[in-house]
Amino acid sequence: MSLSLSQLNAANPDEAAVLLGGLYENSPWIAQAALAQRPFASLAQLKHALTQIVDAAGREAQLALIRAHPELAGKAMVRKTLTIESTQEQASAGLSDCSAQEFARLQQLNADYNTRFGWPFILAVRGPRGSGLSRQQIIASFERRLASPADFELQECLRNIHRIVEIRLNDKFGVEPTLGNRVWDWQEALSVHSDPGFAEKQQLTVTYLTPAHRACAAQIGQTMRDCGFDEVAHDAVGNVVGRYHASKADAKVLLTGSHFDTVRNAGKYDGRLGIFVPMAAVRELHRAGRRLPFGIELVAFAEEEGQRYQATFLASSALLGAFQSEWLTQKDADGITLREAMQQAGLSPDEIPTLQRNAAHYLGFVEVHIEQGPVLNELNLPLGIVNSINGSVRYLGEISGMASHAGTTPMDRRRDAACAVAELMLYCEQRAAQDGDSVATVGLLEVPGGSINVVPGRCRFSIDLRAPNDAQRDALVRDVLARQQAICARRGVHATLQETLRVAAAPSASAWQTRWERAVAALGLPLHTMPSGAGHDAMKLHEIMPQAMLFVRGENAGISHNPLESSTSDDMQLAVEAFALLLENLASEF
Repeated sequence: MSLSLSQLNAANPDEAAVLLGGLYENSPWIAQAALAQRPFASLAQLKHALTQIVDAAGREAQLALIRAHPELAGKAMVRKTLTIESTQEQASAGLSDCSAQEFARLQQLNADYNTRFGWPFILAVRGPRGSGLSRQQIIASFERRLASPADFELQECLRNIHRIVEIRLNDKFGVEPTLGNRVWDWQEALSVHSDPGFAEKQQLTVTYLTPAHRACAAQIGQTMRDCGFDEVAHDAVGNVVGRYHASKADAKVLLTGSHFDTVRNAGKYDGRLGIFVPMAAVRELHRAGRRLPFGIELVAFAEEEGQRYQATFLASSALLGAFQSEWLTQKDADGITLREAMQQAGLSPDEIPTLQRNAAHYLGFVEVHIEQGPVLNELNLPLGIVNSINGSVRYLGEISGMASHAGTTPMDRRRDAACAVAELMLYCEQRAAQDGDSVATVGLLEVPGGSINVVPGRCRFSIDLRAPNDAQRDALVRDVLARQQAICARRGVHATLQETLRVAAAPSASAWQTRWERAVAALGLPLHTMPSGAGHDAMKLHEIMPQAMLFVRGENAGISHNPLESSTSDDMQLAVEAFALLLENLASEF
């Protein structure tokens, strides 16, 4: 019979410790310490309390906890001396059925890992969905993490222990993150579509209006219909728009959503999580036959990443009436103009002006997004509330010098374009660091036609500058541009710089941030507010209506724009529940 929170809260200390037995490998002190914080209002609150006990315990206690865990497919498994919980977990991952080659590889990895770090490798083998990792995934994680710095790896082991305990708690309490699993599965199903050249390498890349992109749009639209949206349409820029009607006519509408295009070799959750979380919430409303005093409009934005064309946010710009007609003449790498790509996809570029929304009809815009950073992961918090989205400016540039012989051109006679860019690149890094929370990145760097024995005559590059407010961003921009001019004058080279993006910072609307905070607090979680260093569709909608965002923790140190981007179905469950609570709280205001 499953345990309940009321049972746990009512039990005496000894009984409660027994109820939470088996969570931590031979380390009952953690559960015993957490029980002093009873009563727990939610399972999420209990989970977080346990992480805080471990975090506060100090390095020696943490090392003892890690060392209390068995090796994966190690001697204890062979001798069948694992705890019941570890036996079940390792068996669920198929580690008891390794081939001779796999077993030998795991034994070698165990030895290498212990030699390098001095403790056993810890991995939550039931994985982010709780259904188990494959042996190939386990070995790949082992190999990757062997290269980690020791301090980072210690914390990664603790984070995996927290995940193991979370799953064991779910088992004890008979809890299944059903909605989180659904959101997980939807994202997995969508990730089968990828552009040619990447699909063959099992890499996820979906750029604007490619066949993979159109397949994603069709699948999202069908999932919306299956969830009970009253209207589903594909608009003139390729957005997929689902509408769930209010309980009365002429009611205002809550706008939500995110993007489904990706960067190259991407993760599965950037943008897409913000489509499927609200979709799951609407599905539950439809299944219950409920209408709210406001409508819900979910937009799966067709383009946000700026990967195929230089224009970014073109999908959300259309809703603002800010789509620029000159974008239609931009060409992709194959020489196809944006207009031609739209027409090939069956879209009507001339209808784009009709997509502009009247802000007076909307209550505001909310977006759910994977964090894309390490903060929540390090804090052991599943959810965070965004208080502002950084403003940004992007440039594409080229410095021209003089190509010359690498052996015969004296160092004081060179006009080296690549060295000029390198100097500017290092200045960007140094200048951004002066602000503490500004960031600067040169992500593209290319010497066209470069050769090992030729002084570079040309160098192409990008600059991405971001800061939490526009004044700070603009000061950063002024200093970087001034330094570029000084570098070029001193080195005798010439620069061209094209601004490709300028987006204002977007502070969250106070009332909407408060609504997110109320929803997260109702789940029993601590509140953590934070800025977003990444750009989002919300920062465009901010121009015409109030907005606020919810962040969801990412695994693997929160890495994003990378195949390692991940989140757990438990965290997705909490995101769906938070979104549903926001809807309920908003409905109570009418």
